[in-house]
Amino acid sequence: MSILARNLPVAALGVAGALALAACGGGGTSAGPAGSAAATPGGKTKVTMWTHNAGNEVELKLVQQVTDDYNASQDKYEITVQAFPQESYNDAIVSAAASKSLPCLLDVDAPIMPSWAYADYLQPLTVDAKLTDPLLPGVKGVYKDKLYSVGFYDAALGIVTRKSILAGNDIRIPTVDQPWTMEEFDAALTKLKASGKYDYPLDVGSGWTGEWSPYAYSPFLQSFGGDLINRSGFSTAEGVLNGPQAVKWGEWFQGLFKNKLANPKESEDRTAFLQGKVAMQWNGSWAVGDAVKKFGDDILILPPPNLGKQPYIGAGSWQWGMSATCQTPEAINGWISFGLQDKYLSAFSEQLGNLPASAAAQALGKKFKEGTKEHTYIELARKYALIRPPTPAYPFIAKTFDKAAQDIIAGANVQDTLNTAVDAIGKNLAENDNYQ
Repeated sequence: MSILARNLPVAALGVAGALALAACGGGGTSAGPAGSAAATPGGKTKVTMWTHNAGNEVELKLVQQVTDDYNASQDKYEITVQAFPQESYNDAIVSAAASKSLPCLLDVDAPIMPSWAYADYLQPLTVDAKLTDPLLPGVKGVYKDKLYSVGFYDAALGIVTRKSILAGNDIRIPTVDQPWTMEEFDAALTKLKASGKYDYPLDVGSGWTGEWSPYAYSPFLQSFGGDLINRSGFSTAEGVLNGPQAVKWGEWFQGLFKNKLANPKESEDRTAFLQGKVAMQWNGSWAVGDAVKKFGDDILILPPPNLGKQPYIGAGSWQWGMSATCQTPEAINGWISFGLQDKYLSAFSEQLGNLPASAAAQALGKKFKEGTKEHTYIELARKYALIRPPTPAYPFIAKTFDKAAQDIIAGANVQDTLNTAVDAIGKNLAENDNYQ
């Protein structure tokens, strides 16, 4: 799971911890050791940050650079970085929340943020709107009309393939404005299978589970017209996760594997495309660099197909928030504001392969400039991105949908599987008074 842990926009391994946190309901607000102020030898107030990046040397170095520069830019606060492995990060948050010793500054997976805000472990930010207005929508964590978190980058999905493959099989190259229809997509996959040149026409990342399922597969569900939960009130999944459009999605999705159009047991390293064993790959901006290095100008980044309603991709990655126990909000809002400088946003994007959070940051870099392969991901994010449902129930919904998706891939009855998922979500919502 190392690839997932480093590259997925959301912690695939952290759902259980987030569930435990969400189940706590309201949290205490008295300051604990990590949220309390302490003076450094130089007279500055020491403020603690926690991050999940212990296993990601590149991102941790960037976070440390922002922190060092911020510390040097003013004489009131000294931010200190404490990094955890992603696998244990959420458990550390849960334990600290229980003992009222959360750090002041912490990073959080975008779709999990509402559960932390609901549990009263986060307080809203007061970052100037002049800094946040130019940012991509997916990097702003908003819950109940309040800004709780801000990211320094986003991520996007697209179909990675090669011009020579499509041209050699007489398949239309779709554009961002004119994606494939479902009929065109299915016909393309069928034609590629019939060519006999590939083990499978398509890699959808079936070897990745956890958060990958709602991030990568629910956009297909939403394109059919279904969803993970009814976003009007967030009080039921009935009809949207098990209604006619959702069943059509499930049958279509299952058919990809049943008809050998996609591998139901794709390896975690997902190197089949680079090896020429698959023709197309559903993958993110963070992973396309290797393909561009190997295939150069032959690489294409295609939009998701329009499966009925409109194309969709997911949005929202790691973001920064402030604990409810923090006694130095000026430091946290100051650090986040400082980090939103275009030069830092550009550095995160260029070095991680994730989307620059603003147009100005994009202009500073090379990787996502207009005319590059990666620039297509920017277009897809602006046109088709949809955040995962901003509800405290999301961690449970994500875990439930992951199981449903894996069962559907394995050949389970689609309607029964989705009904079971809806029942489980309904029970969770009822037990938590719809998280009101």
